[in-house]
Amino acid sequence: MIALRTKAKQYEMDMCSGPILRKMLMFALPLMLSSILQLLFNAADIVVVGKFAGDNSLAAVGSNTALINLLTNLFIGLSIGANVVAARSYGAKAWDDLRDTVHTSMLLSMISGGLLMVLGVIGARQMLIWMQTPEEVLPLATTYLRIYFLGMASTMIYNFGSALLRAVGDTKRPLYFLLCAGVINVVLNLIFVVGFHLDVMGVAIATVISETVSALLVLRCLMKESGGIHLELRALHIHRKKMIQILRIGLPAGFQGVVFALSNVVIQSSVNIFGNIVVAGNSAAANLEGFVYMAMNAFYQTTLSFVSQNYGAGEQKQIHRIVLLGEACVIVTGTLLGNAVVFFGNELLHIYSSNPEVIAAGIVRLHYISMVYALCGIMDVMVGALRGIGYSVMPMIVSIVGVCVLRLVWLATVFQIPAYHRIETVYLSYPVTWILTSLVYIVFFIWVRVRMCRKSAAA
Repeated sequence: MIALRTKAKQYEMDMCSGPILRKMLMFALPLMLSSILQLLFNAADIVVVGKFAGDNSLAAVGSNTALINLLTNLFIGLSIGANVVAARSYGAKAWDDLRDTVHTSMLLSMISGGLLMVLGVIGARQMLIWMQTPEEVLPLATTYLRIYFLGMASTMIYNFGSALLRAVGDTKRPLYFLLCAGVINVVLNLIFVVGFHLDVMGVAIATVISETVSALLVLRCLMKESGGIHLELRALHIHRKKMIQILRIGLPAGFQGVVFALSNVVIQSSVNIFGNIVVAGNSAAANLEGFVYMAMNAFYQTTLSFVSQNYGAGEQKQIHRIVLLGEACVIVTGTLLGNAVVFFGNELLHIYSSNPEVIAAGIVRLHYISMVYALCGIMDVMVGALRGIGYSVMPMIVSIVGVCVLRLVWLATVFQIPAYHRIETVYLSYPVTWILTSLVYIVFFIWVRVRMCRKSAAA
């Protein structure tokens, strides 16, 4: 038992003392690799189905992405709440609270997954019809979506389990689990699609199996832990107090993700009016930017966990340093990677298309968005800091107004002026909204911290 506990301890991290920058980097690197691996595995799915199943099959898989994100964002947001509440308990060394959070979170993940499974299986066809999925693609898309949602319980278990492990400083084992599941997914894709000619059904089945493997690995990991993070299936229970805390932080985060997904549909419609070439270039460039975003997002999650632990431990002075270091890291990461994508833009876009016009259209987007992508990272790190100290509703409101609503207003006003009715104007809405929203976040964070310091001094 002592040996097992010692082995588990090596994955945990005290985020409240010692060399904070080194620990933040050690925490963030596995997160970056996990996100990039996930993108690569998703790309492998598309490549396999596109190469060996045909254009309709490729369209069927691709047409589901926005819908899946829309339906899952709310519940994945709840895992953020689980991460924050668990990290606070760990930082405060409140082991009973941590135990209650673990069992509440994992049962919540199973309930969420079950609800999504029922919704996805029953409503798949009708939701795709509402999204105006082409008739020739609809049967394949419906098959893919129904099978995909059969594995939704596994997806939620992995997300919540990984969030709990991150709360205690462990980002390595979720990476190992994802790597294992991803390799299985790619191998099964080839077997089912190339070997058995199962088309989109094969891709969906491979995805469900790989997600189930990752969920079982997370469950096994938590069940073998000791102390507050230990999971005992017989002890699964919704603890009302912990449930309320998780929902208070997680629901606004999830709702924000849903609104972002909806606004992106509107923005995409503005891109679509410029024709297939621009749409193709925009899609290729956006896919490249996804890798930069995921690398930056690791510092959002790092800031969230570090601030949460220190807040729980009462280490108020550390919070300022963590936020500054998080911002410094995300600025360096976003600037270097974003501009590297621009510098090697022609070569990278050639992976997606050999059409010079498509590549030129993609380069336009990269210059307006990828070159200044660090601005998005600055905004996200501030969101992580605010959620870590318990403010989740205000970041949601600021993000919805500052990013979603302002972009829609931009498209309804500036973009409608004949002289500015260009694709560049659409892209310009991104950095403009990032700057304005980041400024609001910074002012709000300073106000919150001053208020908290005054309360602490008065006590």
